[in-house]
Amino acid sequence: MTAELSTVADGLTLDTADTRGGSAVVLGAAAAAALAVAGVAAAGDGRIAGQVERALVVAAWALAAAVVARRRPGERLSVLLLAGAVTGGVAVLAAGVTDGSGAAQLALALAVALLPAVGLHVLFGLPDGACRVSRTSVAAGYAVGVVAGLVVWMGRPSVPAWPLAIEALVALTVGLAVSSHRYRRSQGVERQRLQWFGWAVAVGVEVALIALALRLFSGWPSALGAVAVLAVVPIPLALALGSSKTLLGRIDTLLAHTVSVAGLSFVVVAVYSVIVLGLGRTPTGDERPLLGLSMVAAAVSALLYAPARRRLNRYANRLVYGEREAPDEVIRTFGNRMTRAVPLDELLLQVAESVRRVLGRQAAEVWTGSDGQLQRSVSVPDAPVVTLSLNPGEESVVARAGVSGPAWVKVWLPQLLAGREDCLMRVAPMVHSGRLLGLIVAVRAPDGDAFREEDELALAELARQVAVALHNVRLDSALQASLDEVRRQAEELRASRARIVAASDAARRQIERNLHDGAQQHLVALAVNIRLARTLADKDPSMVAGILEDLGTGIQDAVQELRSLAHGIYPPLLVDRGLVEALSAAAGRAALPTELHADGVGRYPADVEAAVYFCCLEALQNAGKHAGEGATASVRVWEEEGGLLFEVADTGAGFDLGDRGSGAGFVNMGDRVGAIGGSLAVHSALGEGTRISGRIPLDH
Repeated sequence: MTAELSTVADGLTLDTADTRGGSAVVLGAAAAAALAVAGVAAAGDGRIAGQVERALVVAAWALAAAVVARRRPGERLSVLLLAGAVTGGVAVLAAGVTDGSGAAQLALALAVALLPAVGLHVLFGLPDGACRVSRTSVAAGYAVGVVAGLVVWMGRPSVPAWPLAIEALVALTVGLAVSSHRYRRSQGVERQRLQWFGWAVAVGVEVALIALALRLFSGWPSALGAVAVLAVVPIPLALALGSSKTLLGRIDTLLAHTVSVAGLSFVVVAVYSVIVLGLGRTPTGDERPLLGLSMVAAAVSALLYAPARRRLNRYANRLVYGEREAPDEVIRTFGNRMTRAVPLDELLLQVAESVRRVLGRQAAEVWTGSDGQLQRSVSVPDAPVVTLSLNPGEESVVARAGVSGPAWVKVWLPQLLAGREDCLMRVAPMVHSGRLLGLIVAVRAPDGDAFREEDELALAELARQVAVALHNVRLDSALQASLDEVRRQAEELRASRARIVAASDAARRQIERNLHDGAQQHLVALAVNIRLARTLADKDPSMVAGILEDLGTGIQDAVQELRSLAHGIYPPLLVDRGLVEALSAAAGRAALPTELHADGVGRYPADVEAAVYFCCLEALQNAGKHAGEGATASVRVWEEEGGLLFEVADTGAGFDLGDRGSGAGFVNMGDRVGAIGGSLAVHSALGEGTRISGRIPLDH
């Protein structure tokens, strides 16, 4: 209990710490934004526009820090974003208040130089702020930033920009390499958050690329530095959006489209740059607006290319093929429809309709079947069902023929030409693993367009796909049939086990009744007479002698009763002499005159001999009850092909299996034979007697 309370207390402490940490980050973000606003207020009129741009960037980083701190208070990412916002706020404030004093310029130089180091730290910590690199690397980045700031500050009044450029380039290269490596090894939520960062990078690159192109071709915008600063804004916004569990799953499509548009923009800019370089000069005067408009037109044309291409293809197909579609359209549409959710009849009907619309203007047919028997399953327009028979040789030729015309059809499949001898026709066999599963027939009017090579290729590919579908349907049917058979056998096994248990209980109760009513009564009478003889031993010796004589007779009767009972349970003759002797004795006791034929039958395992014996005995008893007067019976037992077979037949009245079904005796025999892997069959008809046969496998 103490440990549980301690765990709960630790959890509450961590939650409280996370809440306090999140609140501190929010306050820090507000302070960073306040620094930026103060820098804007302190700037002179000539610098107000640039200060506003920088303040907006600081506000974006501060907002991202606050959002991440609220949504994910336990992560360090909010602290890194706050560090960037505070550093940027100090830089904006220092730029606004600088009046040539060394302190303001030092603060500005250090803040600007530390921004790449903070950015590197953020890249190392993506997506949750936990760095996977050593602290020494992070500290080295900040140390380089401080050194670069001091170099810039000491170079005043002329401020050298090259240290800052080198630092930013190195930080960007190293940071992107580390984050890219982490992205390749990430998965799940972590990968999605990194994809949000990738989207921000793509947007930033797109903005910078467009600004660079506009500057190159039109001379606007003049301040590329301001554009570069604004291109950084999507990064903190994306990190804030990536902290939302709701928006995480929506990044895939957005990132794909953004990368596509960015790539398209790069292609357009690259093409126009090559053209400008080919001209040998940059556009001037009235050339710039014209060139800019042409770039916009090229970009719009590229964006509209995909939807326009689909519509133009449809128009071209109507122009070339009339009302029909392109030949390969039927293949694409069939691939979309080929699913087990669509019934086979409906699928074949759709195939026939597509073939008629695309390949055959007059008619289309689908023939299905196997083993040389093909049937016209579907036809458009509707036609009677016709069966086509092929011998094995013809079936083999048709399966290997490929797409064939009327001349070939007239030789091998003349039935298909009945009533349309002058029509244009193509027949494609549906073959899977060398087995003919059907035909697809496309028919055109005699004066119609001739079939082209692409029509035949499309028909052959469609036949192949339909053959796969037919094969899958047959596999499904076979699997379902096997499953139904397994279920039936399982149900029969369950019922058989239940009957065996019930029969065992009934047999035990019968043995108990027989012992109680037979042998037990004799033994009780013997015990009474013995006590009586003991009482009269001294008083009336002559009466005792009579009692003892009666005891001897009673003992013999009890022994005979026990022998009869044991013989009913399992005949001793079957154990001692085997199946032939036991069946011979049973035939002699049968109610009908019975003949036994058991030549060549030897000894077998006890369970096999017991199953055959009791089945034959049950069959003879049933024959004695139902065969009628004047009937005879025969029992035949023989060994054949690894199994022991038996048959019990009578010449009696017989019965109709459909009316009577399987009686209790037949069920018992089937259970007994089935328990050792055998099978039982019953054949009977009115006036023709009854024959019960069975087979039990032998393991040699």
